[in-house]
Order: sequence, then C-alpha cells, then structure tokens
Amino acid sequence: MLLTREQLQERLFALHAASLELVKDVSLETLLERIASTACEQAGARYAALGVLDDDGRLANFITVGMTENEIKRIVHPPVGRGLIGELMDTDLPLRLPILQSHSSSVGFPENHPHMVSFLGVPIRANDKQLGQIYLTEKLDSFEFSSDDEMIIQMLATYAATAIANARLIDQMKERDLALTRRNVDMAFLNSIASTLTSSLELDEILNKTLGLVMNYMKVEAGEIFLLEDDKSTLRMVLHRGQAAEAFWTRNIFNIGDGFIGKVAKLREPRIGTNLANEPGFLRDAVVKAGFQQIVCIPMLSGENLMGVMSVATRSTTPFEDRSVQMLTAVGTWAGLAIENARLHANARRLAVLEERNRIGMDLHDGIIQSIYGVGLALEGVQLSLNEDPNSTKEQIHRAIDGLNQAIRDIRAYILDLRPRQLGNEGLLSGIRRLITEYRANTFSEVHFTAPDSELKELTQTQSLTLFHICQEALANAAKHAKAKNVQISLWTTEERALMEIRDDGKGFEIEKMHTFIGHGLANMQTRARSTGGDIDISSAVDEGTTIMVWVPRGIRQ
Repeated sequence: MLLTREQLQERLFALHAASLELVKDVSLETLLERIASTACEQAGARYAALGVLDDDGRLANFITVGMTENEIKRIVHPPVGRGLIGELMDTDLPLRLPILQSHSSSVGFPENHPHMVSFLGVPIRANDKQLGQIYLTEKLDSFEFSSDDEMIIQMLATYAATAIANARLIDQMKERDLALTRRNVDMAFLNSIASTLTSSLELDEILNKTLGLVMNYMKVEAGEIFLLEDDKSTLRMVLHRGQAAEAFWTRNIFNIGDGFIGKVAKLREPRIGTNLANEPGFLRDAVVKAGFQQIVCIPMLSGENLMGVMSVATRSTTPFEDRSVQMLTAVGTWAGLAIENARLHANARRLAVLEERNRIGMDLHDGIIQSIYGVGLALEGVQLSLNEDPNSTKEQIHRAIDGLNQAIRDIRAYILDLRPRQLGNEGLLSGIRRLITEYRANTFSEVHFTAPDSELKELTQTQSLTLFHICQEALANAAKHAKAKNVQISLWTTEERALMEIRDDGKGFEIEKMHTFIGHGLANMQTRARSTGGDIDISSAVDEGTTIMVWVPRGIRQ
C-alpha cells in the first residue's frame, strides 16, 4: 500500500527526529539498539535486527528487536552470516521479499526461531564500505513491505552509517586516550624507578624506595624483597612494606626451589598466583589467612646472576594486567643491577678503608715511630755527653723536645682521621668552629671562617653532619697532604640550598688523577653530599691549592 503525500511527509519528519536521537548517545551498543527500534517503528515491522560487520567483513554484532530475552535464549545459535543475511552482506542493494522462504538463498531458521514471512533488508554503507545491515520482518499492516518502507529505511541506513562511524571513532579515541594515559603512568613509573636506582648507592635506600614505587604502581597492599645469601641456595627476606607484616614474616627464609619465592629464583621467571588459598606450592598459610588473594613474584637479576626476588600481594580479586607484570619484570632486572652496583660500591668502600688503614700504618711506622726512635737515640747520646759537654747536651735536649712535640701533632692528625668526631648536640656552626680551633692547635696554620647570619636550624641532622664531615675531611687533607698555610671556609645559603666552600693554598693535585685519592676521603665526600640530594665539586691544580664546593638542600625535600 503506497503512502499519501501527507503520510510520507509525516514519516520523513519522524525519521528526521529519530535520526537526531541517534547522535545523543555515543555508546555503540546503545546506538545499535536505537537504530533497530527506529527501523521497526518507521517500517511498521514486528521484528527488526541490525547486524554490524568487523574490519574483516564478518558478522560481529547482531541486535534484535521484537523478541523477549527468553525467546532469544531458546534459539539454538545466533546468526552466523548464512542465508539471506549472507546474501545482504554481499550486495549494495536493498532486498525486499513478500515471502522470504521463496528466495534461492534462504536456508530457513534455527530451532525455536519465530516464524517470519515478509522481509526487508537494507545495507548500511559509508565511503563504499559496508558497515552492517538492517533487517525487518513481518509487516504489521500488510502482507509485505512497500517501496516507501524501503526508501525510508534506506534513509535511516544513511543516518545510521554516519552514527556508527562516529561511535566507532569515539570508541577508538577513548581507547587511544586510555592507552596514552596508561603509557604516561608507565613512563612516570619508569622515570621514578630510574631516578631511585641512580640517585643512591646505599642498598637499604634502593630497596625501600623501589618497593614503595612498585607497590604504588601495582596498587597492592603489601610487598617484600628477598635477597640471595652468600651460600647461593638461601633467600632471606630483608624488607617488607605494607599491611599484615606479621603474616609475611612467619616465613622469611626460602631455599631455592621452595614455594613461590624459591621457584621464581630457580626458574628466573615471574610467577603469578591468582588464588592463593588453592595454590599448593605457596607455603605461607598466614598470608592466606590475612586475606590475601593474589601475588606476583619476579626475579631480580644482574645479567645471569640472581640477586633476589621481589613480590607484591593484594587482597583484590581483580587480575593483574599483563602490561603491569611485564613492567614489573623489567624493574626486577634494573633493581638487580642496582643491587649489584650497591654491593660493589660497598666492597670498594671497605677496600678503601683497608687500604687507608694500611697506608696509615705504614706512615706511622715510617714516620712517627721512626721519629720517636730517633728521639730515643738522641737522648741516649745525651746520657753520654751529659758531663762532658753541658751546652751541647742542652741543645740536644731542646731538639728532642721539638721532635716529640712534632710526633704528638702527627698522632693527633691521624687520630682525627681514624676516629672522626660526631656533631653531638651542638649546631653546625659550633661544630665547624670547634674543627677550626683544633686545626689551628695541631698545625699552627691560619683559618678564616665566614659564617651565615642564621644558625641553619632548618637543616636536618643528616644534612648538618654531611657538611660537618666534609669540612673535617677537607681540613685534614689541607694539613696532612696539602701543607697549606691558609684556609678559607665560607658557609652561606640560598632559598633552596646551603653551600660551603673550603679553599686552601696548599700543594694541590691533578684532577685527572683524583680517582687515585680514594683513600684520602674525596670519594667519601662525594658519597656524603649525593646521599642527601646535594652535590660536590672539587677543583685543584699543582702548587695552586684546592677548592671544595659542596651544597645540600635546605630541610626535607618534597
């Protein structure tokens, strides 16, 4: 039955209003349901369906209108793209049939499918590409769909093509935005890890900060680190952070191959436990009783060497994302390298101490002890000439006294190096003034001190000790090695830093060979400054003296 002009105009207005509704919701699933419902209303059909194709041209979504949920569930299987559906997928033209069973491509319906006779199918196309199809069956007020119905649904298909394309673009934008957000989170995490692993050579600090960053990134409640013992067969927990510490510490030692920790160490690959209560190899009942559901364990490797195992646990049942586990695995490798570097640095420092002690022992033997021995010989000579030449004897005694006084000054200098004083309860400025007083008494050299106006109370104890020890080391070097006659110490502050400069007019040395002076404390100065977030610069030239410039941040850095 053909429509009158007024009826057709009325349906066009209704179609336009319906098309405006399509763009109000950008959710693809909701959009498909609205398109199918609109098509059903506009064509007066009992049933409507909308099929959407994927990028490979296969049926990806199939939305139906007119059947209840129970009716849909009773159908043996959803459409697979055969019969008239497949016919419409391969054409650009509409397909309108009074009796769909009469078409040569019809293959019938699956079991429990409603009976349908009249049929109208219209492809949904955009830019010469088919996006899907609109299917209508069972015309309500006639035995078949009309050409006007076909025209109206074709117009709806045009609107639908634009709406579907836009919805897909928005979905893609959301996915890209989510991927970009995740990438930014990953990059920020990696940057924090890199900064942590390169900013310190102290093992405890590296482990503590790294585990904290990993727990925050993984959004877990607990984390722990096991390190491989010297026997290469035992893993011992050295750090736990987060909740239920008492539960985790109930089992703090694992042998290689035992439990999750031991198996990760043996196989040197990550392991994930998604249901700890039913994991036979977990071996930590207290952790399960504390409510933890999942755990991720990763090896910490340095090349082929196992350093330890890091694990994070959560009470959540939400699965860990693959990208997070991969990121964690990379962090395990970086952390393993940092652990080995920290240990090598600690060994180098211990070796430096031993070398320094050996050097001081040789200096004492060849210097001070020989000097005292020489004084003893001189005094023996005094005994022989005491009655023969009193004037010569007095001169020898004076020289012996001078020799002993010099030996006492040398011993004081060595004691200052071997047993550095602590700052105690006095402030930084008082401590530096005490060092200057002792330096003048031991060396008879001159020291000029320029102090800041304030007492620097905003400095932490660690920061004050850093400046104190560096000043102490610099003065010892100026006396012992540089043989300086004058030393200038200046201490001042900026808005963010406290700075100290120590300048002497001693012998100086070649900067290029500075690494050979590790026993003289230069390496320790650098370590102290950088461990507080500051830095140090040492400049020197032979016969032109040495200048040490050090700074530390003022107070606790946020």
